[in-house]
Amino acid sequence: MPRQGKQFRVAAEAVQIDTRYELLEALTKVKETSFAKFDETVDCAINLGVDPKYADQMVRGAVVLPHGTGKEAKVVVFCKGEKAEEARAAGADFVGLEDLIEKIQKEEWLDFDKTIATPDVMGQVGKLGKILGRKGLMPNPKVGTVTFDLARAVKEAKGGKIEFRVDKNGIVHTVIGKKSFAVEKLQENAMALFETLMRLKPASAKGTYVKKITISTTMGPGVKVDPVSTLAALK
Repeated sequence: MPRQGKQFRVAAEAVQIDTRYELLEALTKVKETSFAKFDETVDCAINLGVDPKYADQMVRGAVVLPHGTGKEAKVVVFCKGEKAEEARAAGADFVGLEDLIEKIQKEEWLDFDKTIATPDVMGQVGKLGKILGRKGLMPNPKVGTVTFDLARAVKEAKGGKIEFRVDKNGIVHTVIGKKSFAVEKLQENAMALFETLMRLKPASAKGTYVKKITISTTMGPGVKVDPVSTLAALK
């Protein structure tokens, strides 16, 4: 097991390991214990009371963070005809179909963050399943990235839309912003995420749905959040 650096150990000492903090206090603690010289990402891990091996408990979705992620996404749009102009006008970085598919297949080009496609071209885009799928970049109607409403989809992708999916251990890992964000903005982003997760709660999930919430920066220690008080604020 790799040794933890001195800066991390000092930061970790400022966090009470057995304490579940109120959300705003936790976010303040995360910013205070950040020591990296770059603008770290603020990550959030939510342990859910679901069993992902059952299809009806596979929690997956997307949410537009009110204050974005702190990074403007590079967006690829697969479409044809008049829709191409709509995508460009909306601000898509790369627009095309056969040319983009060929570039990705031959070069395994993946210099982008989000993909969107119109439904009529998904038969062709499906050829990229192995390449895009392993990077979580395949367009999917469940998260709104297979649509004819390209203006809205591109705007959301550029404006801070994040996608999430529960892993095999029942944990959702995602970002809620940057450490340079004010704590109030991080709080609003986190609450938007939690609200979406609650809306996606599977009917078959039994017992406690949100078991644990942990927030951290890229390099910093994890800070536990009290899920009871946090979720109560949604009501």
